[in-house]
Amino acid sequence: MPRLSDIDPVALSTEQRRIHDAILSGPRGVVEGPLRVWLTSPGLADTAQQLGAFCRYGSSLPPRLSELAILVTGAFWRAGFEWAVHAPIALKAGVAPNIAEAIRTGAEPAFAAEDEAAVYRFSVELHRSHFVSAQTYARAVAVLGETAVVELVGILGYYTLISMTINAFEVPLPDGVADPFPE
Repeated sequence: MPRLSDIDPVALSTEQRRIHDAILSGPRGVVEGPLRVWLTSPGLADTAQQLGAFCRYGSSLPPRLSELAILVTGAFWRAGFEWAVHAPIALKAGVAPNIAEAIRTGAEPAFAAEDEAAVYRFSVELHRSHFVSAQTYARAVAVLGETAVVELVGILGYYTLISMTINAFEVPLPDGVADPFPE
């Protein structure tokens, strides 16, 4: 059960309305999940949604790789709403179904693509140990480039914020979606 009441778009303050409408008219086209929670704090909502727009739509990483990083993050945090929203996007972007399923269940995926393996290893290592080994870092930079590695860290951080928001405020799954991380 959500910990905050759902927002009523009619009752939004002027600042909340501005941010709500900016999100609605942007590439997301919908104000849902953690974005609705953040509207409780317009300053956070505005700043976070702008960072999120860059991480999702402006990064130098192709969607296949950014969505892979998002799946790793959602699975790490067991953030059901995040997984429910991004798993279909990841599949459409080219993440293989068997890789997505392995990530969801905590199994080790078998990658054919070097860039996917580098993103996965970097993401998992940073989430689990809170550090990245010299070998993993060097591999990621060699495969992706420095700019993409910096942006990868941004994506991981942003979607950690998303996942923490989902879990802390018990953001419900979209209607009709089964929990991807049942206890």
